[in-house]
Amino acid sequence: MTDAEWDELLGSISEGMVVPVVGARLLLDADGSSLQARVAARLLASHGVQPPPEGLPQFREVNEAVTLLKGLGKDVQRLYHPIFQAMEDLRRQGLAIPRPMQQLAQISDFRLFVTVTPDSLMARALEGAGRAVNEIVHAPKLPTDQSGDLPADWARDGGPAQLLYMFGKARANPLYSIHDEDMLEYAHNVIVGGNNTPGKFLSALQDRSLLLIGCNFPEWLARFMLRATRRGRLADLKGVQGWLVEPLRNEDPVIGFLGKYSPATAVLSHIPPADFVAELHRRWMARQTPPDPDDGRVEAKASTPTSAMFFISYSRPTDLARAVRLYDALRELGVADSEIWFDRKDLDPGDDFRRRIVEGIKGCRYFLPIVSAGATAREEAWVFREWALATERLEAMNRAFLVPMVVDDTNHPETYAERSVQDWVDRNLNFAHAPGGQPDERARASLTRLVRGARGAG
Repeated sequence: MTDAEWDELLGSISEGMVVPVVGARLLLDADGSSLQARVAARLLASHGVQPPPEGLPQFREVNEAVTLLKGLGKDVQRLYHPIFQAMEDLRRQGLAIPRPMQQLAQISDFRLFVTVTPDSLMARALEGAGRAVNEIVHAPKLPTDQSGDLPADWARDGGPAQLLYMFGKARANPLYSIHDEDMLEYAHNVIVGGNNTPGKFLSALQDRSLLLIGCNFPEWLARFMLRATRRGRLADLKGVQGWLVEPLRNEDPVIGFLGKYSPATAVLSHIPPADFVAELHRRWMARQTPPDPDDGRVEAKASTPTSAMFFISYSRPTDLARAVRLYDALRELGVADSEIWFDRKDLDPGDDFRRRIVEGIKGCRYFLPIVSAGATAREEAWVFREWALATERLEAMNRAFLVPMVVDDTNHPETYAERSVQDWVDRNLNFAHAPGGQPDERARASLTRLVRGARGAG
């Protein structure tokens, strides 16, 4: 894409006119391998079946594993639960949220999301970015009391992100798609306006451009998705009405179809979907205006305290909302604003502010680093220097000082690869748990003891 094309896309995103549709090619493990492959391997192993020598087609592993087991006479209806269980096991083992999903979740101009895989990773990415999520599940046989649709006030400022599971959400029962024939039924349900069809959500999609990223659809389904979310014929549309980010070859039939009958769909086949998301995130972040230090209820004061009781250290692009919640929790414990180092300055602080950060870390009584999958997945950030400085100061400490706060849903610090976090794990530091920035009962009690200790020492 040219700079002008990127600007056009970003402009549409800023106006709320683009909806990302995320698919299997974004479900990447830390080494770039397919997460679907791990689920499929567990499914086959649970039935004592070896994958074919040539392996399963990448990013379609679950569909192909189900097809293989069906060919061996297995009851497909009994495969939904083990697939769901495999996903749950990976989640409990601390499966990291794929970086592309974290980056999409941080683009706050995206208010509507669609996932075409049944996992909860996109929802977890949004929550990890400090955003509330309203999950809407489309499944023809879903109980009526569990169905939902786009609320009337979805576009209000500060409202939750809206996430549609187009082909169901994984659960123990067969109420989500695990193979192509399932997808066909779900697509048919949308066409005929069948049970639990989210009509309001689909109507909102028809008013906006789709950004289909790494969906890896069968050819027929790619055509259906583009047509079902447009009000008119694809051939009649003018201007860019959608983007398909997929590593397709020129000879792929869908390329020929779109070139002839859907010129309003831009096909980006030269860039891997994960790389596209990374570049989109980079360009979107570069367009954001640094916050006004005087804007908001937590101010960045000109004379930030150098001897604060608590120093909150966090990654602003990923954890600002959760840092605010932790700040609020400290205030509820009776800690004065002047006793908390908490800033909302630029992402890359200037020399003077860097000096005051160093002074603040050297002078604070307690250092609270906010640890999350989003923060630790960053390749480079000033916050890592803060953590390293605090770790260095810890060497000379003979009292409580460094209290890491895990703000993800699960408290598994050993799964984060960032250098300082691994050092803290090796030192057997106690990682407090504050999901979403709200300290749990144990963490709140620990913070209360720290406040009392500071008051007693002071």
